[in-house]
Amino acid sequence: MVRIGVLLVILYPSWINAEEKKVLNGLQVHGFLSQGYIKTTDTKNDVFGDSSSGKGSFDFREIGVNASHRPITNLQFSMQLLSRQAGESSKGGIRIDYGFLDYTAITSETKELGVRLGRTKNPLGFYNDTRDVPFTRPSILLPQSIYFDRTRNLGMASDGVQIYGESRNDWGDITAQFGVVFPQVDNKNTEAAIFQKSQPGELTPRLSYIGRIIYERDGGRFRFGISGAQVNAGYDPAEKGDKLSAGSLEFIPLIFSLQYNAERWSFTSEYALRHIDMKNFHNPVLDRSFTGESYYFQGIYRFNPQWEAVVRYDAYYADRKDRDGDEWNAFTNELNNFKGGRPAHSRFAKDLTLGLRWNITPSIMLRAEYHRVNGTGWLSTLDNPNSTFTDQHWNLFAAQASYRF
Repeated sequence: MVRIGVLLVILYPSWINAEEKKVLNGLQVHGFLSQGYIKTTDTKNDVFGDSSSGKGSFDFREIGVNASHRPITNLQFSMQLLSRQAGESSKGGIRIDYGFLDYTAITSETKELGVRLGRTKNPLGFYNDTRDVPFTRPSILLPQSIYFDRTRNLGMASDGVQIYGESRNDWGDITAQFGVVFPQVDNKNTEAAIFQKSQPGELTPRLSYIGRIIYERDGGRFRFGISGAQVNAGYDPAEKGDKLSAGSLEFIPLIFSLQYNAERWSFTSEYALRHIDMKNFHNPVLDRSFTGESYYFQGIYRFNPQWEAVVRYDAYYADRKDRDGDEWNAFTNELNNFKGGRPAHSRFAKDLTLGLRWNITPSIMLRAEYHRVNGTGWLSTLDNPNSTFTDQHWNLFAAQASYRF
């Protein structure tokens, strides 16, 4: 709470003079804050804190401030500080969400080419670039089959260099981004997602690659995108008491994105294949290679500028060859001498979401949504350290109040 208070002090002068300070000698300042509430009806499945308790969890808040400065026409500096409280995976400390130098080498009415250097957002799917700001998300929780909150730091941004370009023509617009980066793996939520628990050694980033191409027509009425990455990481075992060897991880996601926007409604669908190759850990649970699969179908209807509704079906399978998780359950059961393996439902999740958004003013938004979930594949092991005691069928209710300037 002390760190959040410090950030509030930083933000306060911007709030009281927001319009005056948004543009000051080429400096633009914006920010946001939100407070969320999560209640899971089952007494065993927790999301962003102790949500399965009788009172639910208010342990979900986001506070951010970003600034950009353009000293000359083709050069811009951008940075965002973020404090996020989301259960055990994120405890509210202030961190650099992104910070980079952006140089535009070529710009005209029909094309643009530039380079970014520093910590840049990962160009994955339609929503990853802006998912940190509540107003830009289609729902409180993004489809967890594509945009995992349990590995949020890994998915959000990377450190390195990114080349981007755009071509605008009568037949449509194409934007492309390609990066050579080092992923953010030195955090406990990434470690917990990979190893299922804390380890004495450390994950270390290795040179990785990421890219995305998006095609648009009619000012964004129709959008189609392909994005992917090769994420590489290693493990440095502790000198004493570490049962793991110096293993390596290769994660290759490939995402196909499609969206159609009309005056009152939007339809979005994304499909992903995720190949994971882990080796040399000298651990039978970790030394594996498999391909996961996930997709969602989402519809948004805008009743008027103030009110909109969302409905979505979201499906996640950790291993496309073991969709029901039975093989995983049998494998881990055998490793444990038939004393209880990891549940089959921890390898998949099917989520039906209904949500409502109320834009009270351009700066204030309220949201509420309901999830009916079959499976626990995207639950965080930090909030649920023992997956054996989670239930397959469960409900989630979420509400959120957000403000931006």
